[in-house]
Amino acid sequence: MPAYLDHNATTPVDPRVVDAMLPYLKGPYGNPSSLHRFGRAARDGVERARAQVATLLGAQPQQLIWTSGGTEANNLALKGLCTGKPQGRVLYGATEHPAVMEAAESLKRDGWLVEKIAMTSDGLIDWPAFTAQCAAGPVRVASLMAANNETGVIQDTARAAPLVHAAGGWLHVDATQAAGKLPLSFVESGADLLTLSSHKLYGPKGIGALVVKAEVDLSPLLHGGAQERGLRGGTENLPAIVGFGAAAELALLELDERTAHVQALQAQLEAGLREMPAVRLFAAAAPRLPNTSQFALAGWEGEALLMHLDRKGFAVSSGSACASGSGEPSHVLLAMGVDETTAKGAIRVSFGKGNTSDEVKGFLTVLSGFSS
Repeated sequence: MPAYLDHNATTPVDPRVVDAMLPYLKGPYGNPSSLHRFGRAARDGVERARAQVATLLGAQPQQLIWTSGGTEANNLALKGLCTGKPQGRVLYGATEHPAVMEAAESLKRDGWLVEKIAMTSDGLIDWPAFTAQCAAGPVRVASLMAANNETGVIQDTARAAPLVHAAGGWLHVDATQAAGKLPLSFVESGADLLTLSSHKLYGPKGIGALVVKAEVDLSPLLHGGAQERGLRGGTENLPAIVGFGAAAELALLELDERTAHVQALQAQLEAGLREMPAVRLFAAAAPRLPNTSQFALAGWEGEALLMHLDRKGFAVSSGSACASGSGEPSHVLLAMGVDETTAKGAIRVSFGKGNTSDEVKGFLTVLSGFSS
């Protein structure tokens, strides 16, 4: 059987999540905004899921806005904070996901000053530079990932929050990769807005959320209805929302078990990688997600190695799935000071709860053949 080692790109839907969704695919079929009994039954499913997802973060259900996924949530956070406001400064981490980078860069067309937050060679925030950047003038919003999708590096967003707030800004945290893999608290993260995505934690695709403090002045991207407190018009995707809720509940319940499992696989993989002189492991000294390892194999481009591994039965990634096939070196690694040739050779392995030690052994055996 092929081994799927690309769980940061997406995860399989947990069968228990499918079971939770099925009744809502068959019925109740009312519109959650309708007042009759069919609508009320649908609304009950929406609100139960809202509470389940909020509980994963220790947030309040009313703080959660449903979106179509992490990309929409990131766009709502950044553009929603800036639309119709006097132009100012927008900051984002140089290693952010394209959904944040491109949303932030698009604001330049409206006159916003958009700046990258520098990173160290370990992929962590350059704190002296960031402190000076925040002190240089008012900030409208700063956006940072809780955990990087390529390297797995975990950022100290709670440390960033007072710097951003002192500059008059809001802190947006993209927790798409962190949720379900790390203990996560909306309050302790320091975030004013926080992004989640269902399909990263064994839920369905096409559903995400933005968690927003009540005092945040946010403008909608989508108009046409009063759903989600007027911040996201449109009829709710009821089965997907219910699935997200079920996945969030399971993620919280099984967090310790899942973490221990993938951490053991990561340790096994990286012990094997360190025995291969041709392998360079990125961000090895930084705090990282327990399931993620990014490395380069000398003499190989990442996408070529990916295809060879695929033919051998191992599905991995050469970086963000949103940027795959571009042929460009990883912007994450470039921001960490990695040279372009090495960055083009990057491969990411991201484990999930269904992976096994035998799969890691097989992967290392195949990889060692390519490194010789």
